[in-house]
Amino acid sequence: MDPTQASLMQERVILVDKDDNVLGPASKIDTHATAKGPLLHRAFSVFLFDRDGLLLLQQRAAAKVTFPLFWANTCCSHPLYCTEELGWDSQPARPVEGAKRAAVRKLQHELGLSLKGGDTVMTYLTRLHYCAESPTDPQWGEHEIDYILIAQDDRPFADISFVPNSNEVEAVRWVDQPAMRDMARQCEEGQLLITPWCKLIIDKFLYPWWDSLSDLSPHMDPMTIYRLGANADMLATWQSPPAAMPMPPAPPANQLFKAEA
Repeated sequence: MDPTQASLMQERVILVDKDDNVLGPASKIDTHATAKGPLLHRAFSVFLFDRDGLLLLQQRAAAKVTFPLFWANTCCSHPLYCTEELGWDSQPARPVEGAKRAAVRKLQHELGLSLKGGDTVMTYLTRLHYCAESPTDPQWGEHEIDYILIAQDDRPFADISFVPNSNEVEAVRWVDQPAMRDMARQCEEGQLLITPWCKLIIDKFLYPWWDSLSDLSPHMDPMTIYRLGANADMLATWQSPPAAMPMPPAPPANQLFKAEA
């Protein structure tokens, strides 16, 4: 395993049950090991569009533990088990705000991209529950409740500057809808790799959202958790381990992120 990625795999993410109730923390390495389930945890996926509606995609770096060299949406990662990214710094808890804060952090870490307006320009639409094994190394996989976040910059793509982290990102591409459809077709024909979560979103949701960037409110479905994929029936009855009692305390964010410094 790449040393930098191995260090990041020690970060603690948020274990949840199938209804997205917090169960406690676990390391990324434990939550992504197929021998352990993989354990269900909270995630987010950002789709960033430029002023003219072009979508930024990234190809995951060869060093990534899960789905290396697969194409994906702009940024996909995990809120960490800390007060701010759990959304526990206010009452009642605000997990959506926690996911948005994590997204701002990871956009900077993975892409060197400072989102203009930060988390205030992100629109949370819904959640997706899926489980998938990494075909390149089946000891690793993903099992996530994924918060879907849409952002649109008011600049054309040529004016949005960023420098991808080569340990995270192999390549980037701005695409319009025909190019996205062509990539999806190539994936279905085995000519190109797209991560399972991104492909599920493309197939079920993406194009109506894309057509509605000026007003996403008709597509906001904040309470639903969509269970998608060939194993959707199994996900609907998924039983997570019981929550740790008492719940371990969540540290503040400034005590974390050493691996990303």
